[in-house]
Amino acid sequence: MLSDNDTQTSGDGKSPKASADRNDAVDASGNGGLSRRRLIRFFATLLALALCFVLLARVAAVRLVALAPLYMFTPAVAAGVTVLTSDVSRNEIGARIGRVRWHLFSVVAVCILVGVGLAVAVATPGIGFDGSADPIPGLALPSGVLGVLALAALTVGTGVTVNAVFALGEELGWRGYLLWELAPLGFWRASGVIGVVWGLWHAPVVLDGYNYPSFPVVGVAAMTVATVVFAPVYTYVVVRARSVLAAGFFHGVFNAAGGALLAYTVAADPVRAELVASPVGAAGVGSFALATAVIWKLGVPSLDRATLWSGGEPATDPGTNGERDGGV
Repeated sequence: MLSDNDTQTSGDGKSPKASADRNDAVDASGNGGLSRRRLIRFFATLLALALCFVLLARVAAVRLVALAPLYMFTPAVAAGVTVLTSDVSRNEIGARIGRVRWHLFSVVAVCILVGVGLAVAVATPGIGFDGSADPIPGLALPSGVLGVLALAALTVGTGVTVNAVFALGEELGWRGYLLWELAPLGFWRASGVIGVVWGLWHAPVVLDGYNYPSFPVVGVAAMTVATVVFAPVYTYVVVRARSVLAAGFFHGVFNAAGGALLAYTVAADPVRAELVASPVGAAGVGSFALATAVIWKLGVPSLDRATLWSGGEPATDPGTNGERDGGV
């Protein structure tokens, strides 16, 4: 349950601030209840930063979409403020090497998921496949198999380098601090909460035309549905890798590979183009839903604050799918 850090006096006579800090320290040591104080600090900082970007865009007379690369770092900043102003160790955001083979798995898995999303899109009536598309304008790729291999190399190379840096601006907040904080909820509930927050955080840029330019209001709901479906897959690779870097690589490659899905599909209308044949449309959601079903079938890793970023293979409990007794 949420720890009550608002008590006026503590049993040992210490001040409310000292008592609250002590409670945070107790929460940080294992799988205690969620800290209301830390969560409020995180979400308040995140909201304040979002409002600052909206105001900056209006004052500077630029579209918020143009500021999106910088906006991506707001979850990491909110996580940093929360950790640095509480008794939580900086190690709890998961910025460590972790298990390298799961980083490699995350890169391969996201490429497969984008490929499945492309197949789902072109199987939809009114959406076709354009084999002559130029996925990277201005860069001539070889034809045939060599062209496919070159595109894959560029996609992965960009995804795990430049794109991953920006993706970590989000992931240090979502799958770093927030996953650690929400670990007592268990795999599915923690993933669900993060998915909703992740989707709603996109609202300012989506309303400005990002991803769904023809349907900005519907796009906020569509984006939130997408992130809720995506979240368990992200959680899975992070917990298996014991590192938030896995989410950064996964997210970075997804952003890079998603462009291929858009480039190679031709839709008859904006509904199919934006709400279906898109990495964050029905095609992408469908591919991630299949991956989530596989995770459900195999059984999910349990979340444990004390070992989230350390130890070997996480324990898996197919019977409860990672949920704990006790709860919130």
